[in-house]
Amino acid sequence: MSKPVDDAVSTVRTYIEAHRAAFLDDLMEWLRIPSVSAQPDHAADVARSADWLAAKLRDTGFPTCEIWPTAGAPAVFAEWPSEDPDAPTVLVYGHHDVQPAAREDGWDTDPFEPVIRGNRLHARGAADDKGQVFFHTLGVRAHLAATGRTAPAVHLKLLVEGEEESGSPHFRRLVEERAERLAADAVIVSDTGMWSEDTPTVCTGMRGLAECEIELHGPGQDIHSGSFGGAVPNPATAAARLVAALHDEHARVAVPGFYEGVTELTDRERELFAELPFDEERWLRTARSTATHGEAGHTTLERVWARPTAEVNGIGGGYQGPGSKTIIPSSALVKLSFRLVAGQDPDHVEKAVRAWAADQVPAGIRHEITFGPATRPCLTPLDHPALQSVVRAMGRAFEQPIRYTREGGSGPAADLQEVLDAPVLFLGISVPSDGWHAPNEKVELDLLMKGVETAAHLWGDLAENWREAH
Repeated sequence: MSKPVDDAVSTVRTYIEAHRAAFLDDLMEWLRIPSVSAQPDHAADVARSADWLAAKLRDTGFPTCEIWPTAGAPAVFAEWPSEDPDAPTVLVYGHHDVQPAAREDGWDTDPFEPVIRGNRLHARGAADDKGQVFFHTLGVRAHLAATGRTAPAVHLKLLVEGEEESGSPHFRRLVEERAERLAADAVIVSDTGMWSEDTPTVCTGMRGLAECEIELHGPGQDIHSGSFGGAVPNPATAAARLVAALHDEHARVAVPGFYEGVTELTDRERELFAELPFDEERWLRTARSTATHGEAGHTTLERVWARPTAEVNGIGGGYQGPGSKTIIPSSALVKLSFRLVAGQDPDHVEKAVRAWAADQVPAGIRHEITFGPATRPCLTPLDHPALQSVVRAMGRAFEQPIRYTREGGSGPAADLQEVLDAPVLFLGISVPSDGWHAPNEKVELDLLMKGVETAAHLWGDLAENWREAH
């Protein structure tokens, strides 16, 4: 016998069901706009996507809807103040640009002509990220219908950028320039996913990223390995030794000071990770690998979610063609990336890596290190009131316990956390089979509606419990 559903849940579901068809019609109209930010030929389409969303947010009820230009693609900002001046302010983040897609990539149908097959909507952007942005429009209307309000229970803001799929090159500057307009007590990122259809989860953090390129220079030109070999330093050998020195025998990063400030996993967090139905053999098949590897004393999930790493992304130098060419090469190259966790400072990591490399490189080898822009890690504690509001709202929608994950990758959420000084929460309903960036991307329609339900319950919960927490 199923347990009874409370009146608010019933009202929300009734409203959503009544408006589901129109909601999907609108979403499919948006999905037909090929807003591919990485391809200059689609710049006008990205702008058209922003205009379409701004107009639809006005139709939803947002009294303020603006297009914010950047040096690249435009972002959309919308705001709907609560009637309660003391209500918390919440900023929802997402993006309206999409990955490139073409029929010849392996799509069964035109990627920009949405099609519903069974209970799945297939189109580029269906899950990443237009579907997950758009569920907030129906969610806020369902929230109003269920509560009798004429404005949200929170001061609600949306920021939907247009360059996420191009690396968000202008996003931080936009956030810094518009920080006063974007000020919020909490940020909700709806550009993420869940563990699976049967195991709804909320993400509590993302790792950061620092990456560098190390050039090693020896002789002024390639020289004969017989005439000079064994008598002058070889930059390719130096590169190999540099890479070999990156980790110790326990697969820990051997750069002195690298782990300074790391926020260690609590026993409770380790228990929660262990509760997830993780199939390591299946995960290995997805990774196209035959064995796991990593820092001793940690599980696979802990390694990819909560531990910092150093990876060799590329190494090269010397002759690469067929046959042999007996030389000492004049140069070599190493590309490294470092995934960072809460408590680590990218500036400190950069200084540590520079000092470590200088100690490793032998006399006679000149080296140059170039670091790219870093992304800071973000993490919200399990007991944070805003996170618990997300968990409760999801629990009402899914009617089952909500578990916890983290993301091993990096994203612009950390810029919002750092510039706005606000906790970042993740609300996403996508599942791994949705195929982000892949042919035949899709979203599960039942889960999409659960996202709508969650948003409908979230604003009231945040308003009530944030007030109590303060």
